[in-house]
Amino acid sequence: MVSMDKIRTLRFFIATLDGGSFVSAAKTYGTDPSTVSKAIRRLEGDLGVQLIQRSTRQLQLTPAGQRYALTVRQLLDDLQGCEEQLKNQNKSASGTLKLNVPMSYGRQYIRPLIPAFCRQYPDIDVEIQFDDAYVDMIEQGIDVSIRSGSMQDSSLIARQLSPMDFLICASEDYLRRRGRPVTIDDLPRHNWIRFRFKQTGKLFPLMFEHQGQVQTLSVGHHCIVNDSDSMAELCAEGMGLTQIPHFIARNWIRSGQLVTLFPAIREPSMGVYLYYPKREFLPTKVRVFVDFLVNALAQQGETPKRLWTEELAGV
Repeated sequence: MVSMDKIRTLRFFIATLDGGSFVSAAKTYGTDPSTVSKAIRRLEGDLGVQLIQRSTRQLQLTPAGQRYALTVRQLLDDLQGCEEQLKNQNKSASGTLKLNVPMSYGRQYIRPLIPAFCRQYPDIDVEIQFDDAYVDMIEQGIDVSIRSGSMQDSSLIARQLSPMDFLICASEDYLRRRGRPVTIDDLPRHNWIRFRFKQTGKLFPLMFEHQGQVQTLSVGHHCIVNDSDSMAELCAEGMGLTQIPHFIARNWIRSGQLVTLFPAIREPSMGVYLYYPKREFLPTKVRVFVDFLVNALAQQGETPKRLWTEELAGV
C-alpha cells in the first residue's frame, strides 16, 4: 500500500528532477532542502538502488532513476487526474443517485416527482429501492433514504420533511350500510381493517385525541393486513373503517373514494424524515435532490410544520 508519506516523497522526487535541485523542490512544496534530500535518500534506501547522482553542481538521474521517474510521473499524473475528476464530479450535478424509500410513501410521493427531477438534472441517473425495512445506508451505498416514524442513527444527517398525521377513513358505501360514527365511543361497534407489524406481530394501535393528548382505543378487527396500501384499498371497497397515515390517505380522499370521519391525529414523536450519510463534502447530486424534494413538497402543502390535512380542519 502506498502511504501519504510515500506519495509526498514521490512528489519531492519529481519536483527535484523538474527544478534541477533540492532547493527548487523545497520551494515548490513549502519546506526546506534538507527535508527533500532526506526523503529521497530514504526512498533510495527502501528501493535498495541509487536514483540520483549528486555532485556540487548538479543532480543527475541514474539509469534506475530514469526508469523509476517514468513510472512515478505516470502514477502522479493518474492520481491528479482522478482527484480532479472526483472534485468536478462532486461539484457537478451528475452521477448515479441511489434512493431508498418506503413502499407507500415512495409510490405516492417520490415516484411521481422523479420525471421532473430527471428533466431538470439530465446528468443524474436515479436508482430507487422501495423497501419498508431498515437498511444500512453506508454498507449499501445509499445516498438518500426516506423513512416515516422515527429512526435514530448518529452516523446520518436527518432532515424532517413533514409531520405525520393519521386519519380514520371509510367509504361512503360502508357508511350507508353501517351508519356514520359520531363520537369516539361509536368506533368499537364498527368493522375495522387493522395493520400488523411483520417484525413484532403486534397490531398498530388506533389513536385518537382527548383533551390535547394522543391516546389509544381498543377496537376489534374484521380484517388484518401487513401492507398499508391494502388497508386503504379494502376500506375503499367497503370492508370497514381504517386509520392510515396522511401519505396513503391523500389521493384516496381527494378522489372521493374515502372520506375522513374525525380530525387528523398528529403524533408529535413521529414524522417523515430524509436521511443522508454524514460527510465533509456533500455531493452536489444529493444537495440538489434534497432541495428539489423539499421545494416540491412545499408546493403540495407539506413542510416540517404543516400538512395538507389542515385542509380538513372542518371535518
